[in-house]
Amino acid sequence: MSKVKKIVVEGIPVSLTEIGNEDYICLTDMIKAKDGDFFISDWLRNVNTLEYLSAWETMNNPDFNYGEYAIIRQSSGTNTFKISVKEWVLKTNSIGITAQAGRYGGTYAHKDIAFNFGMWISPMFQLYIVKEYQRLKTIESDTLNLEWDIKRVLSKVNYHLHTDAILKHIIPKSTLPESKKGIEYAKEADLLNLALFGCTAKEWREANPAHAKNNLNVRDFASIHELNVMSNLQVFNSEMIKKDVSKTARYKILLKSAQEQLEQLKKIDILKAVRKQNSATYIEARNKTGDELEKLTSESILDKNKQALSDFNKKLKQGLNYNPKDEK
Repeated sequence: MSKVKKIVVEGIPVSLTEIGNEDYICLTDMIKAKDGDFFISDWLRNVNTLEYLSAWETMNNPDFNYGEYAIIRQSSGTNTFKISVKEWVLKTNSIGITAQAGRYGGTYAHKDIAFNFGMWISPMFQLYIVKEYQRLKTIESDTLNLEWDIKRVLSKVNYHLHTDAILKHIIPKSTLPESKKGIEYAKEADLLNLALFGCTAKEWREANPAHAKNNLNVRDFASIHELNVMSNLQVFNSEMIKKDVSKTARYKILLKSAQEQLEQLKKIDILKAVRKQNSATYIEARNKTGDELEKLTSESILDKNKQALSDFNKKLKQGLNYNPKDEK
C-alpha cells in the first residue's frame, strides 16, 4: 500500500491510498459517520449494492468471477444472508474492495465504490466526500504543475554558463578531432552526473532501457532538490574550469559539494516556500503555459533591475548623497 493521505469529511478523518495507480478510500473510516451500530457487511447484503459492485467489476476487472457472483446474488434475498468483504473478494476475485492490515488497516474501496458507499451512509455525506476528494485532487494537480514548472526552469538555470566555460576553456585544449570535440560537453555533463547521481548518462540509459527508448535521461527523473544542486554545480564547475583545475580535483570537490547541499536541502520544502501566499507573491499562473510564465518572470526581473539602475544613475547625476539603505 502506498502512502496514506487524509481528507476530513464533516469532522471525520478519512484515509485514502493508491493501489495500482487508482485511489482507494477507507470505508472503515467513512462508516463512523453513520449513527448506530452498522457494519460494512450490512451494506454488502443489500441487493442494489451487489448489483452495483458487479457492474463495476464487469467494467474494470476481466477476472471477475461472474458465476460466483450469480450464486451470491441469488442468496441475497433471504433474511439470513450475510457476506463479509473477505468472502466477497475470495469468491468473486473482486478488485474494487480490499482489506488492508497494519497501522492504516481497514476496508478500502475504489473511489467509485466508496462514493456509492457514501450514499448508503447519507446523500449529504456522499456529496461532502465527493467535494473533499475533488478538492484534494485539485491541490495535488496544482502542486504537480508547480513542481513541473520549477523543475523545468531549474533544468535550464546556469546551463549556458557551464557550456560557455567548456567552449572557451576546454574545447580549445581538446586533443580530439575537430568533428568529435563536442564530446567534451558530454564528458563534463557526466562529471556532474557522477558527482550528483553516482552514474553517467550512458550507465543510466543501460539500466533503464524503457525510459531511454523514449529519450528520457537521469535528469528527467531528478527531484527538485537534485536539480537545484545540479544548477549550483554547473556554476561551481564553470568557475573551476576557468581556473584550469584538473578534472580529478574538480570531481572530488563537486562530489563533496553535492553531498553537503543535498543534506541541507532535506530540511527545506521548496514547493511550500514558493506557493502563492497572496496576490503580490508571484505571477498568477492560471491558464498560462510554462513558456509564458518563464517569459513573464524574466521580463519582470529584468524590468526591476533596469528600473533600479536607472533610479541609481539619476540620483548619481543629481549629485545626491545616495545610500542604498534609503531604499529599504
